[in-house]
Amino acid sequence: MLERQSDLSELMDDPGVSSEDLERALRELEIINRWLGGYRTTRIGMDRLTRRLGPGKPVTVLDVGAGGTDLHAILRPSDRRFEVTALDINPRVREFAARRGHGSDMVTGSAHALPYPDRSFDIVHASLFLHHCTDFEAIQLLQQAARIARVGVVINDLHRHVFALAGITALTALLSRSPIVRYDARVSVRRAFTRQDLHTILGRAGIGNATLSWHWAFRWCLWFPVEGRGRDENEMSDVMEHGMRGRIGDGIKGGIGNGMRDGTAGGIQGGMR
Repeated sequence: MLERQSDLSELMDDPGVSSEDLERALRELEIINRWLGGYRTTRIGMDRLTRRLGPGKPVTVLDVGAGGTDLHAILRPSDRRFEVTALDINPRVREFAARRGHGSDMVTGSAHALPYPDRSFDIVHASLFLHHCTDFEAIQLLQQAARIARVGVVINDLHRHVFALAGITALTALLSRSPIVRYDARVSVRRAFTRQDLHTILGRAGIGNATLSWHWAFRWCLWFPVEGRGRDENEMSDVMEHGMRGRIGDGIKGGIGNGMRDGTAGGIQGGMR
């Protein structure tokens, strides 16, 4: 099993990276996010929470660590209307988002000091951001997200596993034209969390009603409502995606062909932000 290496740095986080290299990486990440399960994983968590809302009312969302701000594209198939505020510490992503026409309200700011009062948004969402955090920062982020949300929180992130690392290394070596993506892909998987890691962080954050499910390819969907706490944190979702079933409880049992064990149900993961 891979040990978590939260001290590794990703090239995309370097403020000195050129705008051209940054934009190429962001464009590739949109493709990876779409085809390797990122869109679907976020939709699952958002659907679970928006079921709690009455019809017709627009849903306000804070997208934390938004990067290329593709959340509007992710949510487009929904019959609900979403009003997205995208927060990222890099001001250059605002220019990228404007050129791409993503339509989010872009805000430059730090996810570690969220500048919003209690219950400011219906849902707080973060995709491929949690693995950028230390354990302590992840605990704080979940607590702050729970404070700001009126309905609930959705976290979409990576599963740290040797198969995820091998798969994304091979995939980006073959198909990526971005040196940032090729490097950050491997680093992101090494910085990501396992199921046990996430249970520990949830417990330390005081969140006992979270649902965690595994999705193609090497994705965790972590979501919880902000009201009604107290449900057993070990309650998990059965997952059935692309002909595979993952069950998370005492372990994960996955099937591809004859199946794989020891904490995964196989695939190739796009491990980067």
